[in-house]
Amino acid sequence: MNNQLIPRVRFAFKLTFAILGALVLGFYLQLETPRWSAMTAAIVASGPAMAAGGEPFAGAIRHRGFLRVIGTFLGCIAAVAIVIATARAPVVMLLLCCVWAGVCTWWSSLVRVENSYALGLAGYTALIIVVTSAATPLQTPQFAVERCSEIVLGICCAIVADLLFSPRSIKTDIDRTVSQLLLDQFALMRICINRGEKEDIDKSWSNLIKSTTALNGMRSSLMMESSRWQRCNQRLKALHSTSLSMITQACETYLILQNSPDRITSEVKALFAEPAETPVEVHRRLKLLRQAISSTRGDDILLTVSSWIGAGTRALMLVKGIHTNSSISSVESSVLNSEVVVKKPASAERHHAMINGLRTFVATASGCLLWLWTGWTSGSGCVVIIAVVTSLAMRTPNPKGMALDFIVGMLLAIPVGSIYFMLIMPATQQSLFLLCLCLGLFTFFVGIEVQKRRLGMLGLLAGTINVLVLSNPMKFNVTAFLDNATGQAIGTIIALVVLLLIRDKSRERTGRTLLNRFMSSAVSALTTKSYRRRENHLPALYHQLNQLLVMFPNDIDKYRLALMLIIAHQRMKMAEVPASEELSAFHKRIRNTADHVVSSGEGKRTYYYQRLLSELNEYQQKLVEYDAPLKVTEPVKRLAEMLHKYQHAFLA
Repeated sequence: MNNQLIPRVRFAFKLTFAILGALVLGFYLQLETPRWSAMTAAIVASGPAMAAGGEPFAGAIRHRGFLRVIGTFLGCIAAVAIVIATARAPVVMLLLCCVWAGVCTWWSSLVRVENSYALGLAGYTALIIVVTSAATPLQTPQFAVERCSEIVLGICCAIVADLLFSPRSIKTDIDRTVSQLLLDQFALMRICINRGEKEDIDKSWSNLIKSTTALNGMRSSLMMESSRWQRCNQRLKALHSTSLSMITQACETYLILQNSPDRITSEVKALFAEPAETPVEVHRRLKLLRQAISSTRGDDILLTVSSWIGAGTRALMLVKGIHTNSSISSVESSVLNSEVVVKKPASAERHHAMINGLRTFVATASGCLLWLWTGWTSGSGCVVIIAVVTSLAMRTPNPKGMALDFIVGMLLAIPVGSIYFMLIMPATQQSLFLLCLCLGLFTFFVGIEVQKRRLGMLGLLAGTINVLVLSNPMKFNVTAFLDNATGQAIGTIIALVVLLLIRDKSRERTGRTLLNRFMSSAVSALTTKSYRRRENHLPALYHQLNQLLVMFPNDIDKYRLALMLIIAHQRMKMAEVPASEELSAFHKRIRNTADHVVSSGEGKRTYYYQRLLSELNEYQQKLVEYDAPLKVTEPVKRLAEMLHKYQHAFLA
């Protein structure tokens, strides 16, 4: 309990210091709207805590702050350009801002999750500036400069608070995770060799994929923390690839032993009879396994087992280097540079991204029309909160849940903000100390609750700071306060209504696209070129497999099919196809057909898929003519049979 309480209390102090520091400096520097500095510090500091479910690791707040600066500057530039071009047509100006917000949301749905925040922010920053300066467009550059100044001040306060209150290093978690990774790898191979139950294997490899993916995410956080972890970063990157290779080899071993149980020697099987309880025990078993395969004829050793042992040995060396962060030896250097890791492919969520952009545009345009039609004094605040909610919610796995969090938070902000605005702040406005004390108690409480992922807490923090309209001197206009708070709540409701009305039906389409990409990668692995065999596609393939795990958490058949295609890809890459110009040209032809299967619409996909099956059958005959060995013809035959058997999954 104490292990959880201390970090939570420490982060609550960190959040309180960041918000109050931004507020006090905003007043001292006589900024136009100091609350934007305080709100920036609140969102930059509390966002990573909400995502992590606890105190964020060192570097996370700095990274988020850096993205916020980029997004703010992009949004400010876009706002100034829109106003200059359309200042005489306010309706067109607002419409262009809505289009800009939609485009930024669409774009943010296609880039890496950790970088999407900057684009989402660029979308609604432009709308905030244009809406704020709609009555006086000539002051737009001044508003943009002030906005940037307030944002930078809030970010600096959040970063200083993070540094002062003992930032939490992720290195200890990485050391623990890499040690556990070795134990999990041995456990998976042990189940596969002993031909355990399918459910046990599914659970083991699924958990191993998740932990390997999580470790790669930790690597990014480690580099945000400090540049001194550069050597660890290189080793972690290699370990990620090695771990995925070991998972693939273990699962392929299971598939082979299902049909040929005698292909494993008794000596090797005996070394996998008992589980390994510690990393030291894994090290000892791997040493004995290397001795066992060195004293056995090569033909008697299953290729996947010997490859797994070699990968496990490399993993041990990498793990030791990660723990010590020592200099990279020549042996390690050869391991780190042995393969060329292929970058992740383009996003498969293009339709999903288009829906996200459309939702943001429709929601913000609806808010602008409501504002222009009614002339509502708080219409501008309503439009701003719509843009904030839709832009930030779209990139989360559950946009509706995020929007609901904002609704609950904004509704809670009305009574909480009323107590502060009508009772506490009028009594403390003559004392900056009392003002900071009463706000500090509130932010400290919210800082504790945000780490527990309590519904509405993030929205409550941002909403309360926004409705208080902190300024110097304060004006306690109750009617304006209630109008502003009501507009804020209505804006979040409009955002949720748009999310519910414009449904996202791209889930099945994205899943089919991912499966077709797995199929294409397996077929494309056929090559006579040695340099193509050095290319490592496993990180990209398992990244897409992880997308399937997130999108279809209970569809085990999809995972198995995707995993079999990854195994087929790895086997095809290792197959030494006879060197021939004719076969090389045939490989190019097959790859072209597979690409058409992935990119074609509903009508032509079936045609290209049937053509691919026909070309694979013809290719098998070509291999027979060239006297290709069994270790080449067998995986090709297995792939062709798999694609024929499961064609409904690729075409449905």
